[in-house]
Amino acid sequence: MAESGTVPAWREAEREYTDPVVDESTIPELFEASVDRNADRVAQLYKGGIYDRSLASDVIPAAPEGAYASITYDEMRQVVHNLAAGFRELGVEHDTRVGIFASTRMEWALSDFAALAAGAVVTTVYTESSARQVEYLLNDPGASGVVVENADLLERVLEVEDGLDLSFIIVMDECETDRDDIYTLGELHDIGAEVYDMSTYESWLEERSPEDLASLIYTSGTTGQPKGVKLTHRNFRSNVNQVYKRLAPRPDKADGLPTLSPETTSIAFLPLAHVFERLSGHFVMFGVGASVGYVETADTLADDIELIRPDTGASVPRVYQRIFDRMRQQASESGLKQRIFEWSVGVAREWTETDDPGTGLRLKHRISEQLVYSQLRENLGGNIDFMVSGGGSLSKELCQTFLGMDLRIVEGYGLTETAPVVSVNPPEDVRPGTLGVPVPDMEVKVDTTVVDQSDFETQRDVGELLVRGPNVSPGYWNRGAETARAFSEDGWFRTGDIIEQTEEDFLIYHDRLKEMIVLSTGKNVAPQPIEDAFSTSDRIAQAMVVGDDRKFVAALFVPNVEQLRRWADRKGIDLPDSKAEICEDDRVREWIQAAVDTVNEDLGRVEQIKAFELVPREWTAEDDLLTPSMKKKRRNIRQAFEDRLDRIYGGK
Repeated sequence: MAESGTVPAWREAEREYTDPVVDESTIPELFEASVDRNADRVAQLYKGGIYDRSLASDVIPAAPEGAYASITYDEMRQVVHNLAAGFRELGVEHDTRVGIFASTRMEWALSDFAALAAGAVVTTVYTESSARQVEYLLNDPGASGVVVENADLLERVLEVEDGLDLSFIIVMDECETDRDDIYTLGELHDIGAEVYDMSTYESWLEERSPEDLASLIYTSGTTGQPKGVKLTHRNFRSNVNQVYKRLAPRPDKADGLPTLSPETTSIAFLPLAHVFERLSGHFVMFGVGASVGYVETADTLADDIELIRPDTGASVPRVYQRIFDRMRQQASESGLKQRIFEWSVGVAREWTETDDPGTGLRLKHRISEQLVYSQLRENLGGNIDFMVSGGGSLSKELCQTFLGMDLRIVEGYGLTETAPVVSVNPPEDVRPGTLGVPVPDMEVKVDTTVVDQSDFETQRDVGELLVRGPNVSPGYWNRGAETARAFSEDGWFRTGDIIEQTEEDFLIYHDRLKEMIVLSTGKNVAPQPIEDAFSTSDRIAQAMVVGDDRKFVAALFVPNVEQLRRWADRKGIDLPDSKAEICEDDRVREWIQAAVDTVNEDLGRVEQIKAFELVPREWTAEDDLLTPSMKKKRRNIRQAFEDRLDRIYGGK
């Protein structure tokens, strides 16, 4: 660790590092260069028995049902080239907007690289989007075409087709239609294969400049209508460089530190429609020459991860919380297992917090390794070097727990507008509870004028994070006024996030500026750290802190019903059958209150939760209470459970 005011040697090394992956080019050129280096390596791993793929078996060999097959980089390039030629035959050219409306799968990646190579600007649509949202996400950018996953999503597009100006629709899976403007991806491939010419393809790439627009990614829209963030090829390409330099197999790295290389296997399951997976699990991985394995669904993650056996992957905090909850649930099958598990969790946290563990702690850690930690890693495929957490705040305690179990989770931070990575914890110095340090070529500073410093229990400056760098978006699509507001007069992008920066440049997240709770007493309270404190609780599945313009802080909780019923069985308590009745049960409220009391012990007086209400259903993206990237839509949750808030605060 460097002394205050000095720059660690590893930061100097990453800043100066270069190899063939580090370059200034467009995304299609990034892909082509990677294929040249890694032609015979595995590019994509895909599962059989899921999709009725329209790409013929001589293009994408069929995988055995329930098992994974693969294609090489050279095979992937042939498919991309033919699809790109097919797009050009359908009228795609420089700056044509083409939407992709599908779940994360190999065809998403193929369509993306092909459309970009053809000159298109790719705009993305979440699979959870309603017909009305689909219309907006295709109409606002003026999309001329869209690639959809299957007949169900095609139907959603056709519902609003009259409000769009589409020249063509492509369907990834087999789909019967009598319309001549709807093609399967297999048909698009065959159209392109008939006319493909290498020199012509190369001319399309030469037409593109790093400054050209590559994609429009619409913000999740926790409030208001989503905005289309303009991201250029330079934005993405520079962020690939920035992330890779931190994780590259640099000569200064000590043995055992995780790196990214062509030997890496990554697992992909977050939405590719979101910038986090698009950059970290897609552009970075294919740029490096890694193998990318696609999960069938979120429900099959546990099984698929054992089949893919990845070295790395990216996820959001909610998934890591679910992994931890699953471990705890498995341990709770017997009283002895549960006691061993909880003991080993305490050992893991103590191990992470201790700079020099003594003989006793080393012995406890070895025992925990044999009884718990090794099984956890085996359940995750047995090869995990590290995982990346982003798209939200990861609980410090959860990060410490996994780190102490020798499962390295490096938390990072970014926004759609920064393509997205601003900072990430370095493998050399992972610090739970922080967002790491800014990646190379990323300038940051803190605007302390937007908050009252006395509201934060720290001697360091706290304020809105401002950033500047080659990965920062030029602005929003057709929203000049909002673009102007997003930047300071001297060109810094205003992130809207309240951040604390340490003397060693590590960033600590407090909350969104707009989501800071301002009590009627004038005190500011950041809800996110309080909510994070419940992430390892076995009693609370989801938490949202409230209190804006009120006298005190309160919370809405979704109880962990499975753990609740196990507790009730052990205690001989007969609980109601319905979740609604469970949430009204005084015994359940006492059980939850114990978890609240534990969290309150570590909070300041103003931050402590003085009251709470239980809600009977989990918040999901499907019911519009979470964004597709699993951030809380706080306004929607407040509206959905307004009656519970009235109970807490005595009505409007």
